[in-house]
Amino acid sequence: MTPTAEGRVHLDVDGERHIARLTIDRPARRNAYDPAMREQMRAYLDEVAGDDAVKVLVLRGADGIFTTGADMANAYAWYGDGSERRPSQRRRLAVDRNSFGFYHEYLTFPKVTVAQVERYALGGGFELALMSDLAVVGRGAELGMPGTRLLGPALGNLHLFFHRLGPVLSRRLLFTGETVKAGEVEHLGLFTEVCDDPEVARRTEWWAERVTRMPADGLAIAKTGFALVEQTQGYIGEEATSYLMHAFSTNLRFEQDEFNFVKARARHGTTEAFKLRDAHFSVPLDGD
Repeated sequence: MTPTAEGRVHLDVDGERHIARLTIDRPARRNAYDPAMREQMRAYLDEVAGDDAVKVLVLRGADGIFTTGADMANAYAWYGDGSERRPSQRRRLAVDRNSFGFYHEYLTFPKVTVAQVERYALGGGFELALMSDLAVVGRGAELGMPGTRLLGPALGNLHLFFHRLGPVLSRRLLFTGETVKAGEVEHLGLFTEVCDDPEVARRTEWWAERVTRMPADGLAIAKTGFALVEQTQGYIGEEATSYLMHAFSTNLRFEQDEFNFVKARARHGTTEAFKLRDAHFSVPLDGD
């Protein structure tokens, strides 16, 4: 039986206001999403894309949490049911082509996307925030790619990171796996607006409402034009590069003194494995 999202993703369409709201609803896991939830989001994106009444899609998370991205408690499990000791590279490529297809579809979505970023935007959630046309982010929101500490630093959409973040910040986040507060990078102008945390939802709705005043055809033309500009300026090969690098990264060989999350989880359980990860990557500064 194919797993379902089981009500953990919701779509609300307000045709009169021309706004659709896609909500990730799994707060017990900080709105981390599994493959079934991702496929449900993809299906909702297709539905909204064909709805002429909608001009804007707001992406948000339940209970004031945006999303921590793909559920790392299931790391590597998406490549098979465990019957294979090491999934073939062709299996890895096929799975990643499908998963990165979701992010590519969001990046090129024909409606204007507005991200309501609260508390966390990690991993795939960080990518979704950066991919959105507009993003309203709370100053206390935690941003980054901590999954690089599990799957290696070549994780995610490298074109996106270098294009939106720049090479210096991209290398910092990917090579260390550290996270930063949005307030720390507010001066870089990475997002449409960085505001006080309690104001994020209200400001998101205000930005969405402003966009709806524009003509629908004008927005569609602009989205196509912007996509062409980005593709010619730095996104050539973006989709293929993303899933190739991720599939290759999942075939990492860990040396004896390097942290292997999968082995740690098998031996100690998920909770303890995350504690061991944090201990391994903690490097005190002399004098602290």
